[in-house]
Amino acid sequence: MGSKENGMDLWMKKIAWVSFLILDIHLHKESRIQILRFLAKRGHEVSLLAVYSKKRFRPETADVHVISVPLKYLPLISNVVFVLSLLFFFPFFVLHLRPDFVVTEPRDGTVFGLMSTFLFPSSVRPKIVLDIRSTPVEAVGLRGYMTTLCFNTSIRIAKRLFDGITIITPLMKKEICEKFHINSEFVGVWTSGVSTTFFKPEKYVQKGIELRKRIGLDDKFVILYHGSLSFHRGLIESINSIELLKGKFQNVVLFLLGSGPALPSIKKLIQEKKLQDKVIIHAPVNHTDVPKYIALCDVGIVPLPDLPDWRHQCPLNLLEYLAMSKVVIATNIPANRQVIGKSRCGIYISSADPVEIAETIMYAYDNKDELEEWGSYGRIIVKEKYSWKKVAKDFENYLLEH
Repeated sequence: MGSKENGMDLWMKKIAWVSFLILDIHLHKESRIQILRFLAKRGHEVSLLAVYSKKRFRPETADVHVISVPLKYLPLISNVVFVLSLLFFFPFFVLHLRPDFVVTEPRDGTVFGLMSTFLFPSSVRPKIVLDIRSTPVEAVGLRGYMTTLCFNTSIRIAKRLFDGITIITPLMKKEICEKFHINSEFVGVWTSGVSTTFFKPEKYVQKGIELRKRIGLDDKFVILYHGSLSFHRGLIESINSIELLKGKFQNVVLFLLGSGPALPSIKKLIQEKKLQDKVIIHAPVNHTDVPKYIALCDVGIVPLPDLPDWRHQCPLNLLEYLAMSKVVIATNIPANRQVIGKSRCGIYISSADPVEIAETIMYAYDNKDELEEWGSYGRIIVKEKYSWKKVAKDFENYLLEH
């Protein structure tokens, strides 16, 4: 990584990630931990400053130094307390750790808690980078308005005061740069990532078979969705597609792994349609258990409708299906298309329409003998473009150039 002096790599940097992540609650913590872990593998000293509500979080790897603040979770109140605490105590954190870079996010107002850092002279102050993993999605009502306002304000602050911005996809970079009139050279891109050694299909074949038997799915054709169960992700349409199939395709099952605001409505719909044996809901599992649930399915599904919320994302569940060599039924939107391209590992649907989803499931079912071969192309895509090893290098390159 460069020349060395007194045994220390001159390129080694201290990188601190600061976020209102509730480590014992939030499932999306994994991407932050993984990027830091792989930056550590590249020789950097990394820290994560976050919170826990009830149970102190201990990462499985010692590479990431986790500083977790105890803070009982109360909607909105906990967030405000965290930001105010940062405002007063973060300067001491900087003086203690002396990070070269501080990375934060535009969600939950964390940016405002770092403002006291600018009291330091530039010779002492770390470089601060705003990282955007998503624009506000499903932002409705007063909470949605506040989320969007916080997001937009954070970007405007970063544009004026921060040392850089990183974004999850080139498509989102273009969107943000145009909307906020930001020079594209100021903005870097590092995508979602997957550990190809952890999400390794051959490691989970037997576990997937055992799990199917335990749940009673060993003779079923299983379509898996894992992630947030919310209203605008094509899930209601996917359930309705199963109703269309229940006559001819008796052994087709939709398996939903997750939770979210749409869960009561989903349960009600399943009951009304009498689909209790066709649509199975399973509570979220620890990230370490996700591969075996993907292993139990025949195909994955990412039925995101063509809405501004989703067009420029990089769906993590899509990458995890592909890493496990699973064919994916996916809407033909930019977010999915930029990953899959024209590879046979993806079966596109032009919209999140129940009839079209049903027809695509039938196509996958009729070609079930080909799915293993088609799915292998997806793993190649992930290994070449979306492994954490590559993603961490992309992020490192951006930091070292700024």
